[in-house]
Amino acid sequence: MSTKALRLGTRRSKLAMAQSGRVAEAVGQVTGRPVELVEITTYGDVSKEALAQIGGTGVFVTALREAVLKGEVDFAVHSLKDLPTGQPDELVLAALPEREDPRDVIVARDALKFTDLPPGARIGTGSPRRTAQLNAYARAHGLDIETVAIRGNIDTRVRFVRDGELDAVVLAAAGLQRIGRIDEVTDFLSVDMVLPAPGQGALAIECTADNADLIAALGELDDPLTRVAVTAERSLLAALEAGCSAPVGALADLLADGQIVKEMRLRGVVGTTDGSRMVQLSTTGPVPETYDQAMALGRELAAEMLAQGAAGLMGERAQ
Repeated sequence: MSTKALRLGTRRSKLAMAQSGRVAEAVGQVTGRPVELVEITTYGDVSKEALAQIGGTGVFVTALREAVLKGEVDFAVHSLKDLPTGQPDELVLAALPEREDPRDVIVARDALKFTDLPPGARIGTGSPRRTAQLNAYARAHGLDIETVAIRGNIDTRVRFVRDGELDAVVLAAAGLQRIGRIDEVTDFLSVDMVLPAPGQGALAIECTADNADLIAALGELDDPLTRVAVTAERSLLAALEAGCSAPVGALADLLADGQIVKEMRLRGVVGTTDGSRMVQLSTTGPVPETYDQAMALGRELAAEMLAQGAAGLMGERAQ
């Protein structure tokens, strides 16, 4: 086997470098080859516009994919929630490692929980999905909050709270876990309150479809249960014809009886960003044995959501 270093394409952010560093170590162990990180700047990293305005879908991954296709890197690591649901024929998701905690969290001043925030509390998030569900929860429980659109990396977002500009910001638990800052979380938001983005907490390792040896090696890192769950979630997103910046949440829970996984529950939500209208449905059944079955589950739940008016709650549907 070759001892030449493998080149891993990654975004430059602290989180992306931490994620890719973990993957590089794991790939090195299964291949016996050194792995070099190749830093790549994506459009989403340099644009200051809101994700919904620049399209959201693919803005963090296009440059990485181009580098893989041009042979500038051997494979790339993405946050799965950033990936468009359409997979190019030339590329393959060779591995979806075991998922981290998919929940959203808040980092708030004075170590406050979400329900302890004062009236008029300003909460920062750049996600229409989070905005919609937080506003819906506030409406249902008589809470007075204001969601404020922000962008930036974890440091930037937390600084809004530290500097007193905002009372709290919403982040993904997985990101804080991966950079060793989970202790800064002041509240974990229940998935009954805020469903995460489809694929949140999961990583995707992508390479060219014609590199059989690399696909086989990377496949050692694949977690089948994670793949089945996120396949169902992303299938729902695709069937809704919604991009990753749309106000869509989805989560496939694997339900266990003791140590044995028995069923999978797929939940989906779509809502207007002011929280005034929501469509939230779920379905539970046997754990899919194939990825085609997982995709079918997502499509079926999406069809039910569309029948209840989900399309009209998403604004312009992404193609």
